[in-house]
Amino acid sequence: MTREELLAALAGLRRARVRGRRAPHKPLLVLWLLGRFASRGSTAVAYDEAEEPVSGMINDFGPPVASAGAARQRAAMPFVHLERALWDLRDRDGRPLGADAPDRGAWLRARGAHGRLRPEVERLLADPATLAAAARVLLDRHFTPALEPPIREAAGLGDLTALEESAYRLVTARRPRAAGFAEAVLRAYAYACAMCGFDGRLGRHPVGLEAAHIRWHSQDGPDEVRNALALCSLHHTLFDLGVLGLTDGRRVRVSGLYVAGSAAGRTVADLDGRPLAEPQRGKPAPAAEFVAWHGAEVFKGEGSVAA
Repeated sequence: MTREELLAALAGLRRARVRGRRAPHKPLLVLWLLGRFASRGSTAVAYDEAEEPVSGMINDFGPPVASAGAARQRAAMPFVHLERALWDLRDRDGRPLGADAPDRGAWLRARGAHGRLRPEVERLLADPATLAAAARVLLDRHFTPALEPPIREAAGLGDLTALEESAYRLVTARRPRAAGFAEAVLRAYAYACAMCGFDGRLGRHPVGLEAAHIRWHSQDGPDEVRNALALCSLHHTLFDLGVLGLTDGRRVRVSGLYVAGSAAGRTVADLDGRPLAEPQRGKPAPAAEFVAWHGAEVFKGEGSVAA
């Protein structure tokens, strides 16, 4: 296996869907394995050891789920189904476990299931630039930029500046962002946060304001005003994490899982039910299809599990 073949395999991971929702379980497992390799020089791990941290990442950065029991065992699915060209999975006696094995945590624990990225994969990952490129492929394919820092922290991955962009461009064509998208969104909302109204400037220049996709760019969300909001940096991050969401009536909603003790923290909770700012005349409001996507795929609702 060459570096280019490895990155192509990661770019082409089969995207599972659970009850019609995106399921970035395998990318998150691999990111966690990359962090483990960076710190230990090996990806060898028993399911028992991986279940809690990988499930935590899936709960935090994947779509919400209604069942706490299901959330605890969300690591089982990628542990079993990660492509065997990359992954070697065996029981405690060293017998291979195929992708048809039950993806249940109790079953895996009872059999002492343990896995490791294949030796040829680990040999390639020993090059820091290849490891960084592998992480970048997964982050760009499956997530949105605001989530990159917390995902890297949870996975134990450091700065990715060692990435060699030329190698990355050889294996995956990123859909370019539309020129002028951010400026069009900020202008549509009069350079103010659509949730809290923040409109700070440094002299004549707006500061702390960002164009936020409602349906993420990485998940085929278009670079259009109808799929975007002008948000301050704080509320953009909370929106991408699922703390904040939107109702069908274009009001802000706050996850019931959100807690804060300080007065500053409670200002986020106070946004619940607040009307979203309307865009300037002639500019489209958020489209219902994108609001629905965010509600199903990102927002951590009352009955969901976030950690």
